[in-house]
Amino acid sequence: MTSPFNSTRTTFTRRAALVAGAAGVVLAMSACAGGASGASAGQGSATDPLKKLSIIVPANPGGGWDQTGRAMQQDLQSNKLVTSAQVSNIGGGGGTNGLAKLATEKDPNTLMVMGYVMVGAVETNAAKTRLEDTTPIARLTEEPLVLVVPASSKYQSVKDLVDDIKANGKAVAITGGSAGGADHILAGQILKSQGVASDQLNYIGYSGGGESIAALLGNKVQAGISGVGEYAEQVKAGKVRALAVSGESEAPALPGVKPLKDQGVDVVLTNWRGVVAPGSIDDATKAKLTETVTKLAESEAWKSTLAKNNWDDAFLAGDGFKTFLTEDIAKVKTTLTEIGLVK
Repeated sequence: MTSPFNSTRTTFTRRAALVAGAAGVVLAMSACAGGASGASAGQGSATDPLKKLSIIVPANPGGGWDQTGRAMQQDLQSNKLVTSAQVSNIGGGGGTNGLAKLATEKDPNTLMVMGYVMVGAVETNAAKTRLEDTTPIARLTEEPLVLVVPASSKYQSVKDLVDDIKANGKAVAITGGSAGGADHILAGQILKSQGVASDQLNYIGYSGGGESIAALLGNKVQAGISGVGEYAEQVKAGKVRALAVSGESEAPALPGVKPLKDQGVDVVLTNWRGVVAPGSIDDATKAKLTETVTKLAESEAWKSTLAKNNWDDAFLAGDGFKTFLTEDIAKVKTTLTEIGLVK
């Protein structure tokens, strides 16, 4: 089957600009135009900062996407890569509401935070607007997830939690981000690896990380899954207890918390985040946005932001990000089908 990214949709049929050549693309287009600027109105030259940038966070305040969008806003402005960056939150549907808004966005200087969660949510929500309809700009970060329980929980290990689900099924609830996202997929993969049928999973998804924390602290659910960066402070404060992380090794922010695979659960999953732009933008605008985000990723301010939030640097732009996204969509769809989230 032909990849959806090779369809006639506007964005993914364009030749993506490699990161190192982003500025050169803009200059070359200017030369081909006989000296006239090839950038859209208000873009400026390749070396000028953007005057205004809109950042869509397709989730409610408090979660990883919101943290990413607001960190970008601060670091882009502090590094004078943009004169003004505005963040707007559009929650719901695992990010697909924000994706639909991006599809109608008229301002070409717009970026939307997205990632693994949205790849799954597009499938589980059968969203009309898909990631194939956007312009991929860059992958920025990745982080392992962490499985936690309330501090007062009887569960002392992943095995304890799984055994209780085996015995009591849907009476045991696990919370996390929106349905079909990384948190949901990880919950399903943990149960599948332990021989528990997917229909025994009672997953309660929220569009913002703050809501899942509230459910955990209020003992409304028995366990929670989220990015290490979202739950680490609650773990350190003793409000929740971490049972496992989902990466290949221990997470620096949670020393002593063993990976799932070291506890007899053969599952490894990391959550990545990146940014895309409207599918309607031209090549010059794409090159300028890619250049801007590349400079952000190279800045000392952003490196400090990564360390502060326990995010791993996973920067990838241009053709590399397009290829990665194509492959990830295919993998996620397969996984969602295997654990019964997509028919």
